[in-house]
Amino acid sequence: MSSRFPAYKLLDSGNFRKLEQAGNYRLIRPALNASWTPSLAQKEWADADAEFVRDSSGHGTWRRLNRALPESWNLSWAGFDLKIKPTNFGHLGFFAEQYENWRFFEEVIPTLGRNVPTLNLFAYSGIGSMAMARAGARPVHLDASRGMTDWGKENRALNSDVPDTIRWIVDDVNKFCKREIRRGNRYQGIALDPPSFGRGSSSELWKIDDQIVKLLEMCRELLSSDKPAFVTLSCHSPGFTPVALERLLDAVFGRGELRSGEMTIPETTGKRLPAGITASWIRR
Repeated sequence: MSSRFPAYKLLDSGNFRKLEQAGNYRLIRPALNASWTPSLAQKEWADADAEFVRDSSGHGTWRRLNRALPESWNLSWAGFDLKIKPTNFGHLGFFAEQYENWRFFEEVIPTLGRNVPTLNLFAYSGIGSMAMARAGARPVHLDASRGMTDWGKENRALNSDVPDTIRWIVDDVNKFCKREIRRGNRYQGIALDPPSFGRGSSSELWKIDDQIVKLLEMCRELLSSDKPAFVTLSCHSPGFTPVALERLLDAVFGRGELRSGEMTIPETTGKRLPAGITASWIRR
């Protein structure tokens, strides 16, 4: 699609920070694995409009450097127009490194049939759900945050080429999956990007180390048993590797094609910033 909005660009990284051109605004945010020296001159970093400074609680504040940030603005990334808001967690409303998974959805979903049902868990602001819908699926978007789900609807409204086929649900992931199993609903594609730690819509505790296997087993029950299908699992949690995610998917879902790797964001310097891991299981 031809975007109406300026693009997102990762300009540089280093000294545990990253320098981003987020549409019309230049930002500095933490990048905890960027231990190297930045490639660009200090002047490029000094031109940033604002920097997010994290505190010991995991929250933080946006510190004005050159220009005050508006409450929200729009930009484009990976073929989508997106609404951006600087949050007190330092997020902007999208994870740029997920773009390879969005492309995967648009590659694999057309091979599964027409109007295939898909499920996007921990779906955040809806870009993965939009990629599924644009590829021809009928996605269910599931997130415990009503605010993030509403944000996803706003993103969908910005993209006229994304069909209005997404079903938006605010709920705890475990509770929803259990109900879907009882109802007999099944899906041909499931994506999940679980946090390391979190709470559901009614303060249910989530810890990835303790619950990921049980959740994947529920996903296995939710997956159509006699049709082509896929599962994509991504995370940013310490202790997990691409091979570990492959092993998890192989152990739970059995025979199928496996893909895995680091999620990265390309820099305008020609280098890449590692930003999480992902793995996919595909049954043709």
